[in-house]
Amino acid sequence: MTKLDDLPLFAGDREIAEAIVGKRDAEKWMKERLPTLAQKAGFPAIDAFHGGRAVPLVKRFYENYLGLPVESAKGKPDGQEDDSAWNKRKRRGSSG
Repeated sequence: MTKLDDLPLFAGDREIAEAIVGKRDAEKWMKERLPTLAQKAGFPAIDAFHGGRAVPLVKRFYENYLGLPVESAKGKPDGQEDDSAWNKRKRRGSSG
């Protein structure tokens, strides 16, 4: 199954639909859900120059819509914090 992360930067509605609901339900999603979503604030319009919707914006829309945590552009995912500051403090404190 294709995921949004597997799509190019700009993708067509069919590709986006398959990534969101799967190939089997993509046609129904495009007919019944997409017209409503396209009217919602934050759902990206089709970029005429690129011929598709910006996939990162579709992903962000769904993260907000579903109330999922959004990764900070500067932060790292959970479990991958930079602990070098902690190690430096330990070294300073233990050398005195």
